[in-house]
Amino acid sequence: MARKQTNPYAGSDFEDFLAEEGRLEEATALAIKRVLSWKLAQAMKAGAVSQAELARRMKTSRAVVHRLLDATDPSVTLSTISKAATTLGRSVRVELAE
Repeated sequence: MARKQTNPYAGSDFEDFLAEEGRLEEATALAIKRVLSWKLAQAMKAGAVSQAELARRMKTSRAVVHRLLDATDPSVTLSTISKAATTLGRSVRVELAE
């Protein structure tokens, strides 16, 4: 008879552990932000746009752009993300997956 794993860091129990501790949503948000930050940085690089230039084009501060590109800061609004994407000639697509 298979014994259920009790180690919170192994297998599917890890997801249960994260959910119980309320960390699953936080981890998901951070993963999404990391990808978003990376994609925005790549778009900036492709267009040779600096942080200061992006801030100027968005009519915002460099601090806002810095937070937007900070992969560890999930507290950026959808409005700021959309504004940055539009400024870089990109679009944002949001979907809810099952």
